[in-house]
Amino acid sequence: MPFAREASGIQIYGDAWTWWDQAEGRYQRGKKPRIGAVLAFAKSARLPLGHVAVVSRIVEKRVVMITHANWSRLNGKRGHAEQDVTLFDVSPRGDWSVVKVWYRDTHGLGSSVYPAHGFIYGAPDPLATKAVRPARPSAELSGRQPDYVGSLIDTYAQ
Repeated sequence: MPFAREASGIQIYGDAWTWWDQAEGRYQRGKKPRIGAVLAFAKSARLPLGHVAVVSRIVEKRVVMITHANWSRLNGKRGHAEQDVTLFDVSPRGDWSVVKVWYRDTHGLGSSVYPAHGFIYGAPDPLATKAVRPARPSAELSGRQPDYVGSLIDTYAQ
């Protein structure tokens, strides 16, 4: 989670599955992606600690690119950061509550789906009881030449 905190500027600590609840009353939250927002994945059998990823690019209504760490293996090991990875909203209502994530090991989205709570935005919650500074996403959140076409092909050629 240090990676997501540094990349997004959102100052939340602890296991990823706790971020959504910790953000309540501190940061604005919602169901629509914004660049620099953190998508908080829910705890599940496949993600017992949850997961967090930072939106780096918006491709279209149901396709974004994320920058995150500890997902795919690089040289057989997890722990690396990946920039501009395809994330696809497969929820029935288009609310980003169920997503597929591009996985380097299989070079595609695969069949796994992951539950998500929603997006944590860097703006302080206007009803917050404790002051929070607005988050400033990292300048290196996205690459110089993200592959938008590849992202759409990954998504719709399943």
